[in-house]
Amino acid sequence: MSKSGVRRVILLTLGWEDLPKTVSIYGDTSGERLREPVPAVLLGTEGGWVLLDTGLNPALVRDAPLYRRFHGHGVEALLPPGPGDPLKGALEMAGVALEDITAVALSHLDGDHAGGVRHFTQLEVPVHLQRKELEYGMSGHPGPEEHGMFRIDYDDPAINWRLADGEVEIAPGVTAVPSPGHTPGHQSFIVDVDEAAGGGGFVFAFDAADLTENVEHELPVGSFINCAAADTIEPIRHLKALARERGYPVVPGHDPAAWPALTAQLSERWPARV
Repeated sequence: MSKSGVRRVILLTLGWEDLPKTVSIYGDTSGERLREPVPAVLLGTEGGWVLLDTGLNPALVRDAPLYRRFHGHGVEALLPPGPGDPLKGALEMAGVALEDITAVALSHLDGDHAGGVRHFTQLEVPVHLQRKELEYGMSGHPGPEEHGMFRIDYDDPAINWRLADGEVEIAPGVTAVPSPGHTPGHQSFIVDVDEAAGGGGFVFAFDAADLTENVEHELPVGSFINCAAADTIEPIRHLKALARERGYPVVPGHDPAAWPALTAQLSERWPARV
């Protein structure tokens, strides 16, 4: 596989979710609640900026009736301080404008990952997704919404979908890898860093493995669709095997310790340009 393409990796935190640990670890009996980050990844490639995931739709958090419908069922959605849009604010802090994004890829359609895709409907930016995910997300109500997919976020004919039926390179050095279980068409991403930028890379699991525990101990995730909990372990093992072949770490999607630690590490490696 080509090692060229990705020249900068910037992790974004677009909010948080306060939730019981059972959402991330199936069968957890600790009674612990976690404040998990809402993740996105910004990748500087030779063809422009690629954005992996888009965070929450702030309108569904700030408006009380909408919040009652879409959130607040044991999971509390939290936005960064201030009235602004979390995605636009995070991009601004990274020195990147919405117009600089040349491609978007969604790991899946849950509201904490697809809530910002609306920003790209007028920009005609390609939005990459597995076909199975969109088919499920557009299927009959109330199933998808009960599993955290909010059709108001992504049911828009102006979205420039690029649908895949398996592993696909979406940009030089950025490969989408199916990792279903949490959702029917969930995908994770292999990121190969250009040798000129220091080389190496990452496997971003997103919700195939929320926490470091999921990865290290191969524990099933607590939320899954059309499968058993045990079925979510095989995607974790597959991602670990891909990472092992390349010598990359597997980055869990929502770990409240690992995500900010890696964010700080990468911000030192690639300082923001503002």
